Amino acid sequence: MLNQYETVFIMTPVLSEEQMKETVEKYQKFLVSKKAEIIHEEHWGLKKLAYPIQKKSTGFYHLIEYKADPTIIREWEVTFKRDERILRFLTIVLDKHSLAYNEKKRAKSRDRKKEKEVQE
Repeated sequence: MLNQYETVFIMTPVLSEEQMKETVEKYQKFLVSKKAEIIHEEHWGLKKLAYPIQKKSTGFYHLIEYKADPTIIREWEVTFKRDERILRFLTIVLDKHSLAYNEKKRAKSRDRKKEKEVQE
């Protein structure tokens, strides 16, 4: 049975734009190779951290929402732990309330994009 997950990871701010994209692609490819379905992604950009991590006060945030077999999550998280480009990560299983909230949020975002297109 597939569960729906959401993972947010923070990459070190010393990465170039290209290195950051390569890091995100690495994790996208990992999910695809394990037969996971990527549902939604958001790049939140460079943000200030609540507290310094490895003497860094900022980091690049990225969110991936996906459906995957629960057996791959341990391997997924070990991959994050071994990557020096990753400062922190958090994976959660989405329950029915979280799924409904995320769907509503995406619908609002789509509606706003449509409104902008109509105005232009």
